[in-house]
Amino acid sequence: MSEAPEGPGPDWLLLHPRTVLVRVVLFAGVLAGAALPTAFALAGSRPLWQAFAWVAAGVTLALAADVVAETVRYRRTRYRVGPEQGETGPPPGEGWGRVELHTGLLVAQRRSLARERIRSVDLTANPLQRVFGLVKVRIGTGEHTSGGETTLELDLVTRAEGERLRHELLSRAATAPEGQDHEDDALAVLDPRWIRYAPVSFLAPALGGAAAGAVMQVSEWFGAQGEVIDWIGDRFQDVSVPWTITALVLLATLVGAVGALGLWVEMWWNYRLERAPGGALRVSRGLLTARSVSLEERRLRGIELVQPLGVRMCGAARLDAVATGLAQDDGDRHGDLKNLLPAVERAVADRVAAQVLREPESPTGASLAAHPKAARTRRLRWALWGALLPVAVLALLGLLLTPVLLYVAAGCAVVLVPAAVLSALDAYRALGHGVSGAYLVTRSGTVRRATVALQRSGVIGWTVKQSYFQRRAGVLTLTATTAAGAGAYDILDAGESQGLVFAAEAVPELLGPFLEPAHRPEARVTRR
Repeated sequence: MSEAPEGPGPDWLLLHPRTVLVRVVLFAGVLAGAALPTAFALAGSRPLWQAFAWVAAGVTLALAADVVAETVRYRRTRYRVGPEQGETGPPPGEGWGRVELHTGLLVAQRRSLARERIRSVDLTANPLQRVFGLVKVRIGTGEHTSGGETTLELDLVTRAEGERLRHELLSRAATAPEGQDHEDDALAVLDPRWIRYAPVSFLAPALGGAAAGAVMQVSEWFGAQGEVIDWIGDRFQDVSVPWTITALVLLATLVGAVGALGLWVEMWWNYRLERAPGGALRVSRGLLTARSVSLEERRLRGIELVQPLGVRMCGAARLDAVATGLAQDDGDRHGDLKNLLPAVERAVADRVAAQVLREPESPTGASLAAHPKAARTRRLRWALWGALLPVAVLALLGLLLTPVLLYVAAGCAVVLVPAAVLSALDAYRALGHGVSGAYLVTRSGTVRRATVALQRSGVIGWTVKQSYFQRRAGVLTLTATTAAGAGAYDILDAGESQGLVFAAEAVPELLGPFLEPAHRPEARVTRR
């Protein structure tokens, strides 16, 4: 790799000068947040004005050092996009076909990506960056590697420059298939009514629990946890313990629902899913932090329709892309790249899925083959074991220690056993698989039900798993291996002949040669 020139040069470009100002303002906010408690902590051993003077001097020195450091970093950071084959530019060996970034404050860093490996160019901007008209550009290959580079981040450039880079780096896909429009085509836009599904997600109780934990933690920091507990006790002094617990759980759930609403607005406001010129899907969203993610359609291998329990009870679902090059790297900070649609009405999700896949009807709505009754028996057995085991432990402890635990065990049995049976039956009803045109479809799950429509041409292998108990029940688990999405999708507890014949029919060139002619499909019961 060539050395970075002294100046930007005709090929090398600098970040925007306002990058320094944004970083300094952010650092100043961090310093301000730490200065006040530090000053009060120092005031215990000296006058308050003296403590504030020392803290102000330290903040000034730190801010000055940051200005110098960020200025140096800005002057030492440059990037360039080398031309691909057939374009004019430097001769091969001097940035040809690569995106390069040179940066570093004390240690010089030189990173580059081959243009043919680039799979995504995403733009993000937090509120401060939006005020200054700047965006962060994340260029990625979507690969998992133990060594080498998979992403480059340009922090920060103007939005116009970010859009130019996205268009240039993804331009190799700009030859749309014949008959496809070259104009922007909106597949879905924000409907404010979708927000009603935010409180029924699993995020709401999680946020409520986190809020309750935060209150107790902060009160402990200030030595006031006892007072908080006493205050809560005074509010419920005339209420029985079960009703007190119920009221606190409902209060935490309400707080979590409000938090889920706020988080949904931040994540999905200004949402728009469109088909950009050149055969790419683009998702734009975000209220405070704006996000724009592009996905080349040629990398799309299917769609996943996800229905968490609360969302499914409201007749809704969300859509995720099953595509190559969406590796969740960098500590899973970008695990939401696959999200195409928030939780919406099921009919809307199916319609958008059909449009994304360019199909007349969505394969996620196809009729699926039912699994044998042995699969239901297995789920009932697991559920009952899971429910009765804690009941048995409580009953044993009640016999050994105190009869009170016997009443607790009885109460748990009354609650857990019916819930376990209902959950097992729902999990069995969720099982299904089938073929819909060019897609194989599999469905499973009860707490999180997922229906995956995977391109049959995208399946690169089958894994057949059968445990001892599955052999006794006459069922097996088929796993479709693919280079996209999660990498493997299971068809759980299908009948032996049923599963093998399905795999042979769905992708004949893979499993067909290994099957004996005696295998015939079992009778299939279809359901929606």
